[in-house]
This record gives sequence, structure tokens and C-alpha cells, in this order.
Amino acid sequence: MNIRIALPSKGRISGPAVELLEKAGIGLTDNSNRKLFSNTFDPEISVMFTRAADIPEYVADGAADIGITGFDLVKEKNADVEVLEDLHFGQTRLVVAAPENSDIKTVDDLKNVKTVATEFPWLTHNYFKQKGIDVKILALSGATEVAPLIGVADVIADLTSTGTTLKMNHLREIDTIFNSSIILIANKDSLKDKYEKIEAIKTGIVGVLQAEGKKLIMVNVKKENLEEVKELIPGMGGPTISEIYGSDDLVAVHSVISERDVFKTINDLRKLGARDLLVVPIERILENV
Repeated sequence: MNIRIALPSKGRISGPAVELLEKAGIGLTDNSNRKLFSNTFDPEISVMFTRAADIPEYVADGAADIGITGFDLVKEKNADVEVLEDLHFGQTRLVVAAPENSDIKTVDDLKNVKTVATEFPWLTHNYFKQKGIDVKILALSGATEVAPLIGVADVIADLTSTGTTLKMNHLREIDTIFNSSIILIANKDSLKDKYEKIEAIKTGIVGVLQAEGKKLIMVNVKKENLEEVKELIPGMGGPTISEIYGSDDLVAVHSVISERDVFKTINDLRKLGARDLLVVPIERILENV
């Protein structure tokens, strides 16, 4: 049973997508010299590198069994794929933006728009259609910010994450068309025929994501302070308590906590007399498996 995974060949999500697979145990055997196709350490899994915008269609057509790409691209292509998981990174928004010096300042002002420049003609057309506004869609392959400045469009519909690029180009956000993030998708037939293997890949990837921002804390504490310690580090399902060989008054406590709580938790535990404290990185967490 062979599985082909489609990944972006370049761009902002290419590196994170490859790193995600590697952390999930699906490392590339030839990542140092990336080609169109790469093998992985699993002989049944290979990776295909292509444009992020083409991945929805490749997965829908069966050229790839699963893929990692933007939700916005899946919707723009209207691709008939199964969304397996929101990977919760690469968050971005497709927004309508107008020049700062234009009369278009609010959503109500969009009724005066005649032409919209965008790399997302389908999503943009639907947005204006739902608002009952008849506009001309100027489909561009990049650099949409320049369109209003050279007079070929009144506004643009473009992706933004922080809004910085729009401000640098003297553009004002008017409204959000679509919220997007990076998702894991699958070919519907492949999901039926190769369900077990695809589910294993998904589980590995989700496990990596669930481990992000979490640390395993291990500490020895006095039994008399155990209840107070439990309050400090409740853990995912409560801390794990175990006996320490040769000690009558100490127990070992293991718990998973948020990385942002590590500093405070360590100091609170020390105040309770905790000793032999370790903080360990976590590669993967599999909940409810």
C-alpha cells in the first residue's frame, strides 16, 4: 500500500510542512537535495513537492492521496476533497482592501466598487455576489497591491496575516472575506481504500501538534505536600503519582503542563520543598487513541 503526500515546494508553509512530517516520524531520506519526489523512512510513503495552489486539485484527482495546503486554496479551487484536520498554523485572512485616500472606507461603500483585483477570483466573486454587488473581477497572479495604484482596480482582495504589507502599500482593510489556516486533506477514494495508513499519518501529525507548547515536568515531593502539588500541576488528566524505591516520605510526580506555565510552576514547587525537578521536551502527545 503506497501513500503519496503532496507538500508545497516553496513559500511560507513549505518548511513547516516538511518539519511537521519529520517530527511525526515521516522524515525525508533525501531532504538535503529536494526533488519533485522524495522517499521517506517509511517505504510505503513518498512525498511530492508542488505549488500549494495545485495541491487541492492533485489530491482531488488522485495524483496524491493526501496533502497539506491552505484552506483558502481548497475553497478557491472548489476541490472535492476530505478535510482531515485543521493544523492550526499559517492563519491568514482574505480581505477586501482599498487605497487609504479613496472614498471606500466601510462595507457600505463597496456598492460603489466596479473592479476588484485578486488572486482568488472565485471566493471574491462569491463575496460580492452575496452582497448583491455586480463587480468585474481582475484575476492576477501576484502583486495585487499595485492594481489600485495604477488605476486598473478600485479595491483588491488579498491575503493578510498581520496587515503590515497592506499598510506599507497604503491600503485600508474594509472587510474579511474568508478566514484560513493550513489543513490536511485527503482524496476521498484513497481515504476509503487506504484508511488505516492515512489515519496513522494523521494521528502522527496531530500528535506533534498537540505536543507543541507543552513540557513534561517530573519532580519528587513529600507525601504530606502532595495535595498542594496536585493543585499546582493538575496535568492533562491529573498528575501521575508513583512511589520512589527506598523512600518512605517522597513520591514522584509527572505531569504535562503548558510551556508558558513552566517558570511559575517550578518556583511554586520549590517553595513546597520539591526536589530533583526535571523539565523535558515532548515530541508527541496522542490523546484518546
